[in-house]
Amino acid sequence: MGCQCGKQEENLNKYLEPLFKILDGYAKEEKNLIPILQDVQDEYDYLPEPVLKEVATEIGLSASQVYGVATFYSQFHLEPRGDNIIRVCMGTACHVRGAENILNKIEEELEIEEGETTENLEFTLESVACIGACGLAPVIMINDDTHGRLTPDRVPEVLAQYQ
Repeated sequence: MGCQCGKQEENLNKYLEPLFKILDGYAKEEKNLIPILQDVQDEYDYLPEPVLKEVATEIGLSASQVYGVATFYSQFHLEPRGDNIIRVCMGTACHVRGAENILNKIEEELEIEEGETTENLEFTLESVACIGACGLAPVIMINDDTHGRLTPDRVPEVLAQYQ
């Protein structure tokens, strides 16, 4: 079997094309790292490792420096995320009113754990400290939609709206 190196390089270059378009819009300086990463995440929906390595090379930083910035800010994600982001409020009011039961039911329905994404990339499940809708506790947000006064029995019907 022959070497597939040329084909792999060609595939990588094609994969990186959107990155190069993004980089064309910026001076290749460290001060532009965060806006570049924001644009990259908008394009790829997360920050893939080969893209981060190329960003580092293009800006003249080490891969660990770029990775350090990407992992410091919670807005950046190193793994693919679902089309629908579910945030379960675990604040005091929600906790007291059964947020843990809501989280457990969502995990059961989607067959994932908190912090994971479904295999089909339909949902990502996160817990958050507070959504700011204490009067509706327990509360979840799916994308920009708030669902309050939830019970575990209502979880399947709420999830069905996004499938």
